[in-house]
Amino acid sequence: MAEYLRRMPNDGQSFAHTRSVWAIVKLDPSLLLLLLTLCSIGFVTLTSAVDGDPGVLLRQSVYLGLGFVVMVVAAQIPIYIYSRWAPRFYLVGILALFLVLLMGTGAKGAQRWISLGAFRFQPSEIMKLAVPLTVAWYLAKRTLPPNPKYVAATLILVATPAFLIFMQPDLGTAILVATAGLLVLFLSGLSWRYVGFALILLVSALWPLWAYFLRDYQKQRVLTLFNPESDRLGAGWNIIQSKTAIGSGGWSGKGYLEGTQALLDFLPESHTDFIIAVLAEEQGFRGILVLMLVYLLICLRCLWISYNASSMYGRLVGASITMTFFVYIVVNMGMVAGILPVVGVPLPLVSRGGTSIVTLLAGFGILMAISQDKRPLN
Repeated sequence: MAEYLRRMPNDGQSFAHTRSVWAIVKLDPSLLLLLLTLCSIGFVTLTSAVDGDPGVLLRQSVYLGLGFVVMVVAAQIPIYIYSRWAPRFYLVGILALFLVLLMGTGAKGAQRWISLGAFRFQPSEIMKLAVPLTVAWYLAKRTLPPNPKYVAATLILVATPAFLIFMQPDLGTAILVATAGLLVLFLSGLSWRYVGFALILLVSALWPLWAYFLRDYQKQRVLTLFNPESDRLGAGWNIIQSKTAIGSGGWSGKGYLEGTQALLDFLPESHTDFIIAVLAEEQGFRGILVLMLVYLLICLRCLWISYNASSMYGRLVGASITMTFFVYIVVNMGMVAGILPVVGVPLPLVSRGGTSIVTLLAGFGILMAISQDKRPLN
C-alpha cells in the first residue's frame, strides 16, 4: 500500500489531506451532505408554498445560515462539556418557560414566544435538546439499568418542562419534549416491566386527560381524525385539503410551481405543518420517496454515530436525538396523511421555521461532536 501511494503521490496526499481536513473541522462529511440535501429540498419546496415571497425566503435563509453556523460550533465542543453544562442548560430552559407563561408573546391563541426585537425566540424548542442532554447526564452517572428511584427522578425531569409547555398551550411540542427524555430512559436499559406499567397508566389516564386537561379545539382535532367530513369547512378542512393535494399529485406530480392547493390558499399552513402536501402535489409520490430516503439515510448515519460513541453519555444523547428526529417525521407525515391528530408539528428542516431549525441543526452538531469524541466519560 505504501509503495502504491509512493508511486501516486498526488492521489495519496489528496486522500490523506481530505481526511485531515474533516478531522480538523470536526464535521461528519456524510451527515453534512445529507443535511444540505434535505435543507435544499425544503427551501425549494418552501419557495413554491409561499409563492416566492422574498420576506419569508430571506428569513428562512437567515435561520438556515444561523443553524449551520451553530451546528459547526456545536461540533467543536467536546461531548464531556455538554455533560458538564447540561443541568445549567436545563435550568435556564425551565426559567425561560416560566417567563413565557408570565410575559410571552402570543399568536393564534397560544403564548409560546419571547420577543427579541425583530425575531421571536421559542424556549420550548430549546428543551428538545436540554431535556435529553440532562436526562442522559443524570442516568450516565448511575448504575444501569436504573432502579425505581432513578426512574422516578427522571420522570420528574421530563414532566416538568413538558407540563410548562402544555400550559402555553402547545400539545405537540410537549409530547416531543417528553418523548426526547423518555427515549433516553428507555435506551438506558429500562426494564420492560416498567414499560408495561407505564402503558397501563397511560391508558388509565386517557379519560381524565380528555375530560379535564384537553381544550375544546384539541378534542375537536382528535374527533375530526376519525371523521373529517363531519366538519368539512371547520376542523376537518386541513385534513381533507391535504389528502386532496397528496392524491392529485399521483406518481409524478403536477410539476414545480404548478400545484393549486397551496397557491390558491385551499391548503392552510402550507408553509409549515402541511408543507409535505405541497411537495406531494408538485413532485408526486416519487418526490415523497426521495424525501423519505434522505430522512432514512440521515437517521441511519446518526444511529451509526451513536452506536460507535465512546461513552455511555454519548450513546444515550446521540440515540435520543436521532430517535426524536424520527418521531418528528412520523408525527408530521401521520397528521398530514390523516392517520394522526393535527398537533402542530412541522416537518423537520423542510417547513418554515426559526428556533426549530437552529435547534435541530444544533442537535446534529452534537452528534458530530459525539462522532469525534475519543474520551470516555464512564
